[in-house]
Amino acid sequence: MSNTSVAIASDHAGYPLKAELVAALGELGYTALDLGADGAESVDYPDYGQAVADAVAGGRAALGVIVCGTGLGIAMAANRVAGIRAAPCWNTTAARLARQHNDANVLALGARLVGSEVARDCLAVFLETAFEGGRHQRRVAKLG
Repeated sequence: MSNTSVAIASDHAGYPLKAELVAALGELGYTALDLGADGAESVDYPDYGQAVADAVAGGRAALGVIVCGTGLGIAMAANRVAGIRAAPCWNTTAARLARQHNDANVLALGARLVGSEVARDCLAVFLETAFEGGRHQRRVAKLG
Protein backbone atom coordinates (compact mmCIF):
# COMPACT_ATOMS: atom_id res chain seq x y z
CA MET A 1 0.00 0.00 0.00
CA SER A 2 1.59 3.27 -1.07
CA ASN A 3 -0.11 5.44 1.54
CA THR A 4 0.87 4.13 4.97
CA SER A 5 -1.23 6.66 6.85
CA VAL A 6 -4.13 5.24 8.89
CA ALA A 7 -6.76 7.61 10.27
CA ILE A 8 -7.85 6.67 13.79
CA ALA A 9 -10.38 8.12 16.21
CA SER A 10 -12.57 7.15 19.12
CA ASP A 11 -15.17 8.47 21.47
CA HIS A 12 -14.55 8.63 25.21
CA ALA A 13 -15.36 4.94 25.77
CA GLY A 14 -12.83 3.91 23.15
CA TYR A 15 -10.10 6.35 24.11
CA PRO A 16 -7.87 3.99 26.14
CA LEU A 17 -7.99 1.31 23.42
CA LYS A 18 -7.39 3.91 20.70
CA ALA A 19 -4.23 5.04 22.49
CA GLU A 20 -2.95 1.44 22.43
CA LEU A 21 -3.81 1.10 18.75
CA VAL A 22 -1.97 4.32 17.85
CA ALA A 23 1.15 2.76 19.37
CA ALA A 24 0.47 -0.51 17.55
CA LEU A 25 0.21 1.31 14.22
CA GLY A 26 3.69 2.71 14.74
CA GLU A 27 5.04 -0.72 15.62
CA LEU A 28 3.52 -2.09 12.41
CA GLY A 29 5.17 0.62 10.31
CA TYR A 30 2.15 2.85 9.75
CA THR A 31 1.69 6.54 10.43
CA ALA A 32 -1.30 7.25 12.67
CA LEU A 33 -3.45 10.24 11.76
CA ASP A 34 -5.01 10.67 15.22
CA LEU A 35 -8.29 12.57 14.92
CA GLY A 36 -9.31 12.38 18.60
CA ALA A 37 -10.86 12.10 21.10
CA ASP A 38 -8.09 13.22 23.35
CA GLY A 39 -9.31 11.87 26.68
CA ALA A 40 -12.09 10.21 28.62
CA GLU A 41 -14.35 13.28 28.73
CA SER A 42 -17.75 12.52 27.15
CA VAL A 43 -17.94 13.23 23.40
CA ASP A 44 -20.27 12.25 20.56
CA TYR A 45 -19.15 9.19 18.58
CA PRO A 46 -20.73 10.33 15.26
CA ASP A 47 -18.28 13.25 15.08
CA TYR A 48 -15.29 10.91 15.30
CA GLY A 49 -16.69 8.29 12.94
CA GLN A 50 -17.26 10.98 10.36
CA ALA A 51 -13.80 12.48 10.86
CA VAL A 52 -12.12 9.17 10.01
CA ALA A 53 -14.51 8.50 7.14
CA ASP A 54 -13.81 11.93 5.66
CA ALA A 55 -10.05 11.37 5.96
CA VAL A 56 -10.24 8.01 4.17
CA ALA A 57 -12.74 9.16 1.52
CA GLY A 58 -10.68 12.29 0.92
CA GLY A 59 -7.42 10.38 0.49
CA ARG A 60 -5.68 11.72 3.60
CA ALA A 61 -5.39 8.13 4.84
CA ALA A 62 -5.33 4.74 3.15
CA LEU A 63 -7.49 3.07 5.80
CA GLY A 64 -9.24 3.98 9.03
CA VAL A 65 -9.79 2.64 12.53
CA ILE A 66 -12.66 3.76 14.76
CA VAL A 67 -13.41 2.77 18.34
CA CYS A 68 -16.41 3.32 20.58
CA GLY A 69 -18.00 1.23 23.31
CA THR A 70 -19.47 -1.35 20.92
CA GLY A 71 -18.00 -0.34 17.56
CA LEU A 72 -21.53 -0.21 16.19
CA GLY A 73 -22.62 3.41 16.52
CA ILE A 74 -19.32 4.82 15.28
CA ALA A 75 -19.45 2.43 12.29
CA MET A 76 -22.97 3.61 11.46
CA ALA A 77 -21.71 7.19 11.47
CA ALA A 78 -18.73 6.39 9.26
CA ASN A 79 -20.85 4.43 6.79
CA ARG A 80 -22.89 7.55 6.04
CA VAL A 81 -19.92 8.91 4.07
CA ALA A 82 -19.83 7.90 0.39
CA GLY A 83 -17.16 5.35 -0.39
CA ILE A 84 -16.73 4.16 3.18
CA ARG A 85 -17.18 0.54 4.16
CA ALA A 86 -16.73 0.43 7.93
CA ALA A 87 -16.86 -3.06 9.40
CA PRO A 88 -17.37 -3.75 13.10
CA CYS A 89 -15.06 -6.66 13.97
CA TRP A 90 -14.78 -8.71 17.13
CA ASN A 91 -12.15 -11.25 16.06
CA THR A 92 -9.45 -11.78 13.43
CA THR A 93 -11.69 -13.85 11.18
CA ALA A 94 -14.16 -10.99 10.91
CA ALA A 95 -11.30 -8.53 10.25
CA ARG A 96 -9.79 -10.74 7.54
CA LEU A 97 -13.09 -11.39 5.78
CA ALA A 98 -14.11 -7.73 6.00
CA ARG A 99 -11.04 -6.89 3.89
CA GLN A 100 -11.02 -9.99 1.64
CA HIS A 101 -14.70 -10.12 0.75
CA ASN A 102 -16.08 -6.65 1.48
CA ASP A 103 -13.10 -4.39 0.73
CA ALA A 104 -13.69 -2.71 4.10
CA ASN A 105 -11.62 0.44 4.40
CA VAL A 106 -12.43 1.24 8.03
CA LEU A 107 -12.07 -1.15 10.96
CA ALA A 108 -14.56 -0.55 13.79
CA LEU A 109 -13.84 -1.96 17.23
CA GLY A 110 -15.85 -2.05 20.43
CA ALA A 111 -13.72 -1.30 23.46
CA ARG A 112 -16.32 -2.87 25.76
CA LEU A 113 -16.48 -6.02 23.62
CA VAL A 114 -12.87 -6.86 22.72
CA GLY A 115 -9.75 -6.72 24.81
CA SER A 116 -6.62 -4.92 23.75
CA GLU A 117 -4.85 -8.10 22.58
CA VAL A 118 -7.73 -9.10 20.31
CA ALA A 119 -8.01 -5.51 19.07
CA ARG A 120 -4.31 -5.42 18.20
CA ASP A 121 -4.61 -8.76 16.40
CA CYS A 122 -7.64 -7.52 14.47
CA LEU A 123 -5.74 -4.37 13.50
CA ALA A 124 -2.74 -6.33 12.22
CA VAL A 125 -4.90 -8.71 10.20
CA PHE A 126 -7.00 -5.87 8.79
CA LEU A 127 -3.88 -4.01 7.63
CA GLU A 128 -2.16 -7.03 6.08
CA THR A 129 -5.17 -8.45 4.24
CA ALA A 130 -5.95 -7.44 0.66
CA PHE A 131 -9.30 -7.38 -1.11
CA GLU A 132 -9.71 -10.53 -3.21
CA GLY A 133 -11.81 -8.91 -5.92
CA GLY A 134 -13.18 -11.50 -8.32
CA ARG A 135 -16.70 -12.59 -7.43
CA HIS A 136 -16.71 -10.12 -4.53
CA GLN A 137 -16.11 -7.07 -6.75
CA ARG A 138 -19.65 -7.21 -8.20
CA ARG A 139 -21.15 -7.24 -4.73
CA VAL A 140 -18.96 -4.48 -3.35
CA ALA A 141 -19.81 -2.33 -6.37
CA LYS A 142 -23.48 -2.53 -5.35
CA LEU A 143 -22.60 -0.85 -2.05
CA GLY A 144 -21.63 2.32 -3.91
